[in-house]
Amino acid sequence: MLVSTKGRYALRVLADLAQHQTDDYIPLKDIAGREGISEKYLESIIKTLVKGGILTGLRGKGGGYRLIRDPNQLTVKEVLMLTEGDLAPVSCLSDDEPCPHGPGCPTMAMWRRLDALIDQFFSGITITDLMPESVRGGMYVI
Repeated sequence: MLVSTKGRYALRVLADLAQHQTDDYIPLKDIAGREGISEKYLESIIKTLVKGGILTGLRGKGGGYRLIRDPNQLTVKEVLMLTEGDLAPVSCLSDDEPCPHGPGCPTMAMWRRLDALIDQFFSGITITDLMPESVRGGMYVI
């Protein structure tokens, strides 16, 4: 499994928005500046997050983006599934490409165990967990 820049940047953006959360919308240029991500690339990431029901946006003066999901309840797994589509460590576990060797494959059990570990790991980390400890106030540390 290789997480793309889209997935990695989406997590950084969400941690940034959670850290700077107010009642106001946060301009795209502010997020891009703090995270060192081009605004153009950030637009495509944000579009995915808005479509996925994680962010909301407002155009025009005073516009920008903000979280509509509680960062304590939003897991890394949910974000990566949205941006990456599949977290399977090997293609034979993917729904798109069922393994031609099926149950007779001697490595299938190992890959399923790894897949379960990845799922469990990413399900146990929230966006709040990704924020700096000084902002989290001593909450869970990865």
